[in-house]
Amino acid sequence: MDKVRLAVIGIGNIGNLHLRNIENQPKVQLTAVCDIVPEKADAAAARYGVKAYYDSDALLADKVCDAIIIGTPHYAHTTIGIAALDSGRHVLVEKPISVHKADCERLIAAHKRNPDMVFAAMFNQRTDPFYQKIREMVRSGELGDLVRVNWIITNWFRPQFYYDSGGWRATWGGEGGGVLLNQCPHNLDLLQWITGMPLRVHGFCEIGKRHTIEVEDEVTAFLEYPGGCTGLFVTSTGEAPGTNRLEIAADRGKLVYEGDQITVTRNLVSATEFLRTSEQPFARPPSEEETFTFEHHGGQHMEILENFADAILTGAPLIAPAEEGIHSVELANAMLYSSFTGRPVDMPLDGAAYEAKLQELIAASTFKKEVKESVAGDMTKSFN
Repeated sequence: MDKVRLAVIGIGNIGNLHLRNIENQPKVQLTAVCDIVPEKADAAAARYGVKAYYDSDALLADKVCDAIIIGTPHYAHTTIGIAALDSGRHVLVEKPISVHKADCERLIAAHKRNPDMVFAAMFNQRTDPFYQKIREMVRSGELGDLVRVNWIITNWFRPQFYYDSGGWRATWGGEGGGVLLNQCPHNLDLLQWITGMPLRVHGFCEIGKRHTIEVEDEVTAFLEYPGGCTGLFVTSTGEAPGTNRLEIAADRGKLVYEGDQITVTRNLVSATEFLRTSEQPFARPPSEEETFTFEHHGGQHMEILENFADAILTGAPLIAPAEEGIHSVELANAMLYSSFTGRPVDMPLDGAAYEAKLQELIAASTFKKEVKESVAGDMTKSFN
């Protein structure tokens, strides 16, 4: 095989982005598109000269591709992913890999049944040299033991029109959540990729605070990590102009990433050692500052696509193995579950308990009847 025959399932905003990238990636060949809205599938098929499908099962039955990209609404990531892996297809799934932890486990189990299949997630932010540098400094121990992690990521502003543009958007049954499940999977993935998973999560999630929606659009979460490090994660789709500031404090200094610059203030001696040994009442450890900038933010979606193809063609290691996608989903679920129950959640999260709570929310939902029927029906189909 010198090219990967690839199909795209879900021809919405993200599906069309993938189609444009495939057109410019010589290691893959588009062979089919699929969407349950025939007009979307037909338009894409006509533009790219491939076959259109309106049902993902029919596409998989036709053996028209070696691999698929899943760009559907979130719940279908699980069902389509399982069907594809069990049919012997490689899978690249959009974020989040599933809506909730229990579905993540079902999807990962399908890959374990089919270990020869390449299973990747579209965590394109992992290609960003800024985040790669931050991870390197934290994971190498260069900054010492972590003391505090704060990420304010409130520049995900969305007007009401955004939510009104699709009946499945910002609903428990159609999307499975709000800002945590749609905008923040990348941030939550990066957070755990850099710092690891917390031991405990205390979430405060505001439901429809800034928009007329039934899911969360503003979140503050407190995190407790092994070793005593604490964290704060703040996000919103209703704040403008918003902020994107990641701050990591450690024993040997502080790192701040904001505005396309990483600023590292290094303690020349351990802060812990200094506070125990200094004989001056107001003294501070001596420090020096260093900045890092990069000319670009990496290959993003195109780099993940090429890496996916290389993993299939040559066995190259994945940048974002999809199994790791369970961590960002678990963080999002834990923040919501903590907010619903009014108490901190110990990690790992009880996936079955959260799934049951989500089903309660879906049952009580008042969103559009036709969307609820789609969700209750065959979720192996894209309704993007």
